[in-house]
Amino acid sequence: MIKPDFIIIGAMKSATSTLHEQLSLQDGIFMATPKEPNYFSDDEVYAKGDAWYEGLFADAKLGDLCGESSTDYTKLPDYPLTLPRMSAKLNSPKLVYVMRHPVDRLVSHYIHQWSQQVMTCDINQAINEYDELIDYGCYAKQIKPYIVEYGIENILFVFMEAIKDKPQEQLEKVADFIGYKGQVIWQEALPQQNISSEKIRTFPGYELLIDSTFMEWLRRNFIPRFIRNVIKVKLMKKKRPEITAANRVKLEEYFDRDLMELAEILDCEKLNCDNYKLIAMGYRR
Repeated sequence: MIKPDFIIIGAMKSATSTLHEQLSLQDGIFMATPKEPNYFSDDEVYAKGDAWYEGLFADAKLGDLCGESSTDYTKLPDYPLTLPRMSAKLNSPKLVYVMRHPVDRLVSHYIHQWSQQVMTCDINQAINEYDELIDYGCYAKQIKPYIVEYGIENILFVFMEAIKDKPQEQLEKVADFIGYKGQVIWQEALPQQNISSEKIRTFPGYELLIDSTFMEWLRRNFIPRFIRNVIKVKLMKKKRPEITAANRVKLEEYFDRDLMELAEILDCEKLNCDNYKLIAMGYRR
């Protein structure tokens, strides 16, 4: 297989959607639609075959760099076949791994799953019941298999905090890594994508009443904006979930063990939950 040239492999809720959209706006870079094909992770999607996957890049122009973004690729232990499938098809793709403070990522992950009614309990209960909240934020554990398979030189580590602080600089960093020769420009007018704090909780009939083209047209043309906003607020989580002090201590102790391994991978100074954002803002490798 020739395509894709690069993949944004995660982590979930770490601005991967925003990065995907920004790259798609650059001349000479073609990003797959859907944004998350999950070809190598999802059994049903993988069964569609290689022709289907390559077809995602069929509209790319000659010479375009092609990419896709599937955060399921770094969701061990839930998708154990991802890397074996990928390594059998792609010889040396460039992999972009975007990270975020693990506790912040966990909260955003919970809100996302709450909006989908996957997690209906309080966040503190969810921490104990849903391993994915912690597992997907253990970055060293998630990325080590890729390092073994493809080599660290084919993996770019990016921090969401750095993207928010210096988006143009980080976009240039990604472009240089994937071998893009043109000039990239961060589009400030493009809103952030897939923001958890703006998630609306689904309900029976949601797709028909809310998430349909016709109903969207109907709302915009016949329902005043202030009424739409009132309804939207009622469907959104009114208050950001709060983790208890005891749970936060446990989480940080757990994440710190993984971050210690991540620091060795990144070849940077001691990394933990307390200094994570400071390291993220200054990381240059």
